[in-house]
Amino acid sequence: MRNYIIKTATYSSNAHNHHLMAVPNLENLLNPLLGAVHGLGGSGTVTEIDEKVAEKLKLSEADLSEIHRGNRTRFNYLMAWARTYLKIFGLFENSARGVWALTDKGRRCQKVDAAEVINFVQKERRIPQPADKRKGLVEETAWQESLIESLLKVSPSTFEKLCQRILRESGFIKVEVTGRTGDGGLDGKGIMRMGGLLSFHLIFQCKRYTGSVPCSAIRDFRGAMVGRADKGLFITTGTFTRDAIQEAARDGAPHIDLVNGEQLAEKMRELKLGVKVSVKSEEVVEVDKDWFKTL
Repeated sequence: MRNYIIKTATYSSNAHNHHLMAVPNLENLLNPLLGAVHGLGGSGTVTEIDEKVAEKLKLSEADLSEIHRGNRTRFNYLMAWARTYLKIFGLFENSARGVWALTDKGRRCQKVDAAEVINFVQKERRIPQPADKRKGLVEETAWQESLIESLLKVSPSTFEKLCQRILRESGFIKVEVTGRTGDGGLDGKGIMRMGGLLSFHLIFQCKRYTGSVPCSAIRDFRGAMVGRADKGLFITTGTFTRDAIQEAARDGAPHIDLVNGEQLAEKMRELKLGVKVSVKSEEVVEVDKDWFKTL
């Protein structure tokens, strides 16, 4: 029988204090994004695509850590818009598992006229270009930001209970949050069963975080894994720096899977925890703020 461990904490980032960053605007991200997906073989996860675009644009760690609003970086925010624009334009499609892929039209297209894409999308869907000050405008990912804001407001013990619930709903068994009783400084344990036959010893760390989780946090987490597990999972309401992502997958070290705030929000939507999903002409996701009061 194998265990996993959960730890919760709250951190903040000063990334928003950096000077004006080099992240391009939406119009100048469209072609690097299209080229990145072509370079990945026609499909990729959000993390893979973002890494490829950042590499192509030679963005620095400071560029990638600049905060747009709340816990979301400007780069992640604009990349989400860019993916949406190319999807509406007919070049991208995405699955429920978060994989973005080229359509037939996208495979035939190596470069776009960015102004044409933006004009088409605004006319087709009547949605604006992203702006730092959106006066009453509804953003397709606004529910994610609202959900993360709700998560940041709950108490540490409530967040632990929520993580416990998410893990149970995701197929984990014997999930126990030990809290203040301590377990080598870690707060919870349980078992991950695969196919009813295999058990995996996994360590989890869950951090409420506004901003980007640094590489040092991943190294500290890996240190807690020594003698306890071969694999880890790090869950945050924030994002991860590029160095943190590279450290998590470093050769010769126990691998750590990373779940950022956007992925956490998507998982809660999938499990219908804290959100109400309705389908009219298209899916509408609404954060159920009252739900958090019952945790």
